[in-house]
Amino acid sequence: MATNTRPLLRFITCGSVDDGKSTLIGRLLHDTGSLTDDQRSAAGAMPDFAALLDGLEDERTQGITIDVAYRQFATPRRRFIVADCPGHEQYTRNMATGASTADLAVVLVDARKGLLPQTLRHTAIVAMFGVRHVVLAVNKMDAVEWSRDVFERIVSDYRNHLKQLDAELAFEAIPLSGLKGDNVVESSSRTAWYPGPTLLRALEDADAASADPGTAFRMPVQWMSRLPDGRGYAGTVVAGTIKAGERIRVEPAGTEAKITHVFGLDREIESAERDDAITLVLDRELDVARGDVLCSADAPAPASDQFSTRVLWMDGEPLLPGRSYAMQLGTRSVRATLTSLKHRLDVESGAHLSATQLRMNEIGTCEWHLDQSVAFEAFADNRELGGFILVDRHSNATAGAGVIDFALRRSGNLHWQSLQVDRAARARIKGHRGRCIWLTGLSGAGKSTIADAVEAQLNLRGVHTYLLDGDNVRHGLNRDLGFTAADRVENIRRVAEVARLMVDAGLVVLVSFISPFRAEREMARELFAPGEFLEVFVDTPLAVAESRDSKGLYAKARAGKLPNFTGIDSPYEAPDRADLMVDTSRQSIAECTRAVLDLID
Repeated sequence: MATNTRPLLRFITCGSVDDGKSTLIGRLLHDTGSLTDDQRSAAGAMPDFAALLDGLEDERTQGITIDVAYRQFATPRRRFIVADCPGHEQYTRNMATGASTADLAVVLVDARKGLLPQTLRHTAIVAMFGVRHVVLAVNKMDAVEWSRDVFERIVSDYRNHLKQLDAELAFEAIPLSGLKGDNVVESSSRTAWYPGPTLLRALEDADAASADPGTAFRMPVQWMSRLPDGRGYAGTVVAGTIKAGERIRVEPAGTEAKITHVFGLDREIESAERDDAITLVLDRELDVARGDVLCSADAPAPASDQFSTRVLWMDGEPLLPGRSYAMQLGTRSVRATLTSLKHRLDVESGAHLSATQLRMNEIGTCEWHLDQSVAFEAFADNRELGGFILVDRHSNATAGAGVIDFALRRSGNLHWQSLQVDRAARARIKGHRGRCIWLTGLSGAGKSTIADAVEAQLNLRGVHTYLLDGDNVRHGLNRDLGFTAADRVENIRRVAEVARLMVDAGLVVLVSFISPFRAEREMARELFAPGEFLEVFVDTPLAVAESRDSKGLYAKARAGKLPNFTGIDSPYEAPDRADLMVDTSRQSIAECTRAVLDLID
């Protein structure tokens, strides 16, 4: 008999809690003879298949970010790698990890319960991350007396759900019992009404139907090294082939060169293909950085800094327009700002719902602006160049994962206009350079009073200034914004952009805003050159700020008449690297003013 006649198949098992995923895999391994003699002996005549799987020592990754058990096994017809993904909702991120590299998904359903929200969520994630083949394993059929009606009702409901999701998935359904082994490896006499394959036969016959990355050469650069023959550019080929003598193009820079040498792990080789780890030497040195993509010169990858994407949000803090994250695309990390949340996916109905934020485990269509152009391809065409993760820039925790659908057309139509008068010329005519002094703190802390006093002193010195006050700006520029978290983010984004333009004009800009979120203040800082942005934390105790309550805002918030009020029912995140801290409960306004002026000087 031929051995492993079909290519390796990577598949995942997923579904809701207690649908029997671990039991099914344990049964599959047991009945295909994929256990060692010691494991089989330990299992005994009546093994607990779920416990058996947990006891297998193999590749297992654990942690807050990833908790997916991988197991390799083989039959005479095929080799497999299976990922057992947790069913609990809080581990949805782990299921996404398994789906991102899978060719097929086995979606389990408990025949007694039918389709559950987590079943539908996992199906949406599977479709999003490029899995194109689903086996619906209707498990625990023995608990419903092998009812054909129950099976067909579940299959019909699932088929309708796929239509609602508009998911292009190859789909087949199998009635089985992971505990008793019916239709797992051997066909069951209890399902004479079912003419289809067993689970094992379906896996053996399945096509590895993930996206074909194409034939054009693509290699993200991982690192550079100095070799005797020249500078080497190392990475893993993610599409196409390459050999010495061919021309390559570096994206996004657009420079070109010819390949002189191709090195494998320990020797020079004639050519390389997909999944090969190689080092390329060029006929001339180019300005190449980690994360750049070496491409076929005849068919280079596109580059852009604005994208439409689908995102699975994984963080406890919601995703809000205006927030910035580190976006990891292959080997490149860039700063990405969410410019628009187009809609949220209702995983149960497939409907696109309007949304102002994404919460944990929600999927949405989002538009992003990056701080630099990157080479990419749509995820549907190339997983490696079209998939990304989002990292919280303060905690370094993985906050989301997504796929690129397309570059926004407007990104190719926008270009910086070259101007004769720059900020240096504007600074010369004013006699000083522009700067942004950003005062943050609770309402009533004294920010506006200090900012007003500082501006008055600067004005006496002949310094050109402008004061952007939170209340004043909301009468005009930001009059359309409320006080939700999303509105607060947009409020600060707009003000930061206005302050940047004023600093470019040579003004010393004083910004007096509560600005409660660290992420937005950090976003503001990054708009400016080093030394142009100074953060002043007016660190006054809540009780003191509340006692001043000249506007009656705290009283309204305590009475429930002013929701989302900072310090009461909305958090204030104190700066972790303020340039200056003052406290108006212990220092006079004059003392605070002198401290800010000293900082500016």
